[in-house]
Amino acid sequence: MDQTTPIEALESAPADPASTAVAREAARRRAFAIIAHPDAGKTTLTEKLLLRGGAIQLAGQVRAKGDRRRTRSDWMKIEQDRGISVATSVMTFERDGVVFNLLDTPGHEDFSEDTYRTLTAVDAAVMVIDAAKGIEAQTRKLFEVCRLRDIPIITFINKMDRESRDVFELLDEIEKTLALDVTPAAWPVGSGRGFLGTYDVLEPALHLLAEGSGPVKLTGLDDPKLDELVPAAEAEALREGAELAGAFKTFDLEAFREGTMTPVYFGSALRDFGIGHLLEGLSRFAPHPGARPADTRRVRPEEPALTGFVFKIQANMDPNHRDRVAFLRICSGRLEKGMRLRQTRTGKQVPVNAPLFFFAQDRQVAQEAWPGDVVGIANHGILRIGDTLTEGEQINFRGVPSFAPEILRRVMIEDAMVGKKLRTALEQLAEEGVVQLFRPLDGTPPVVGVVGALQLDVLAERLKAEYSVPSRYESTPWGMMRWVVSDDKAAMQGFRQSAPHDTAEDHDGALVAFFTSDWRRNRAEEEWPTLKFLKLREQHAAA
Repeated sequence: MDQTTPIEALESAPADPASTAVAREAARRRAFAIIAHPDAGKTTLTEKLLLRGGAIQLAGQVRAKGDRRRTRSDWMKIEQDRGISVATSVMTFERDGVVFNLLDTPGHEDFSEDTYRTLTAVDAAVMVIDAAKGIEAQTRKLFEVCRLRDIPIITFINKMDRESRDVFELLDEIEKTLALDVTPAAWPVGSGRGFLGTYDVLEPALHLLAEGSGPVKLTGLDDPKLDELVPAAEAEALREGAELAGAFKTFDLEAFREGTMTPVYFGSALRDFGIGHLLEGLSRFAPHPGARPADTRRVRPEEPALTGFVFKIQANMDPNHRDRVAFLRICSGRLEKGMRLRQTRTGKQVPVNAPLFFFAQDRQVAQEAWPGDVVGIANHGILRIGDTLTEGEQINFRGVPSFAPEILRRVMIEDAMVGKKLRTALEQLAEEGVVQLFRPLDGTPPVVGVVGALQLDVLAERLKAEYSVPSRYESTPWGMMRWVVSDDKAAMQGFRQSAPHDTAEDHDGALVAFFTSDWRRNRAEEEWPTLKFLKLREQHAAA
């Protein structure tokens, strides 16, 4: 990852007021995602981060009672009903001169593809760990996705005010399970019912759980103030624990930004403790937007010409307007309201008359935006996931993938009169990335592909709620799907004709093959040696 700041990159370059302005704005952006196993407290942490950032006045709670506000990041009905996140939401807020773009990702493994695409749009991640449970299965999977991109990770150990595991045991587990160097940025004072707060290891200070108390600056662990503020037994335990914690490596900013070291913070999201300290760490240590690889070159954030890529499409965020919003991560330049940008996939001009900043389902028109920002562009199906937008340059950003689905189902309806509505709905939801859509070449009903069964529940719920199309699923004989690619056009055509009942086109018109087993797939590879059967494919715009 390129760690030169945008300002430093301009020091040896000719003076350019436009570039300098872009560099300064990029340097104060932090785009980050939150990753966690379900129930680790990810959505609650998101709410409290927004509260600390001044974006909301009252944080919702996932399991709040009826008189409390719903969580603002979970805006779909199915999310509110089940208390889980199933869609990526984007929230922008500013604190102490730093602009944070927070992308709240789905925690459930059934939505891992959406999570992966979201992680292409961030520069850092906060990994939330339950203090009682430690590293869980989905935490490990999401971490591996971060590792593929060398994303710097800050760890937040949550729920310290409940019964929890030994701190050293938790830190050792992070090191051994994730092969990641751990460095405590804070150290807990007590735990469970006896949790009193944390000690700032990097800049000695005491953060107490007592409501309304700010950090108390200390000269170190021997400062007499510590004994005045903390009972003797807890003060002794803190000194002993913090001294033993010296066995861990000291914080190294370069190692953190290379993705090999994680600073660890402690707190309780539900009690709004440790959140300010975490935000301070994000502001100080998380990287600003860096250079991004495209198909022809690397794009630096301080370049004056605008570039960006679409990593998500969301339909019907406002059901009253049937809107379709493309989430654009800006990689360089300045976006201004009213610009017209080139869609490199088609060469068409896309008007950006009202770029949007988001706070979950709430939105505000942005007059301008800078590298590291995520803005929404309302459109009617013109933009797709993976599209690159520029001020004219013909480049494509890489790294926005599609994965072969693991579950294949036919979507069936009882009322043939809503067939057209079903087709429209499936097209739009496929563009959004909710499911993958396949049209069998033999003309049979459409097939949808998903990573996990919960995606099917979300699809059925949204078809009914947003499109008034009740539906059901029928199983298919296939156990897997692969994209078929080759430079041998004759072989491609021959394969199409040889297996019309086991082939289809995806949403972008690419050829796919269905197989009942690995044996069948291996057989096809032997019979058609010039064809490739791919499990992963770059989105069309970056292919």
